[in-house]
Amino acid sequence: MFIPIHDGNPLTNIRRPYVTYSLIALNIVIWVFLGTPAITSPEAAKAASVSFGFIPSVANEFRVLPDKFAVLPDWTSYITYAFLHADFMHIAGNMLFLWVFADNVEDALGHWRFLVFYILAAAGGAWLHGLVLPTSDSPLIGASGAAAGVIAAYLMLHPHVRVWVLALGRIPLKLKAYWLLSAWILYQLGMMVFTTGSQVSWSAHVGGAAVGAVLVVFLRKKGVPLFDRDLVENIEAVTVREAAAKAERPEPAPVSPWGRGGKGS
Repeated sequence: MFIPIHDGNPLTNIRRPYVTYSLIALNIVIWVFLGTPAITSPEAAKAASVSFGFIPSVANEFRVLPDKFAVLPDWTSYITYAFLHADFMHIAGNMLFLWVFADNVEDALGHWRFLVFYILAAAGGAWLHGLVLPTSDSPLIGASGAAAGVIAAYLMLHPHVRVWVLALGRIPLKLKAYWLLSAWILYQLGMMVFTTGSQVSWSAHVGGAAVGAVLVVFLRKKGVPLFDRDLVENIEAVTVREAAAKAERPEPAPVSPWGRGGKGS
């Protein structure tokens, strides 16, 4: 649909989005060591997906993971799957969405609450995926569920902020977040309902977005408004002050077309 580039939305509550940076770095490091052919073999990458990916049939206890793949307890796959990616384009897309939108969500929640938010959004994506495809043996991997939670939270926080995007991958546009991100979420929902057999887990996107939209209401810092309420109020306040100042400013005296001295001689 679109590629986000920049939102120009400044941070107001934290100096740096350290958790966002750390999550992006961690995802990249894991992909380099477990997903790139230069370092790991295709067999090892598949084994990592089975061991750490979210497999609905295992999570729903229809199957048991073989001992050689059972590295961690089954419940941990609700989280670990979000740190694995299939290829460069997979991780690049997810990390780009985090880079553009996650810093402002972390700003609204604070560092530790944002980390909790991210983990729960990822888990929510896996949960809905497992609910929609309860007997699937295919491992779910990728941070898209967590990224969808970030997108939903950003929409709840900053719907009026304008975001630069590449529409259709090549056309630069600057659009308000509520048009852009609402369309993205509705697209994920429509694809989940009307498509089957896709390699993309639309349900994971929808699950992550739903969890993100709920959590931001309860996890945001005290005094952080929803729906850009402070931005709208500031704009209205500035407009009122400018109107009042203009009303109090005396009208300038008319200037004679002949200069200060009148017609002259």
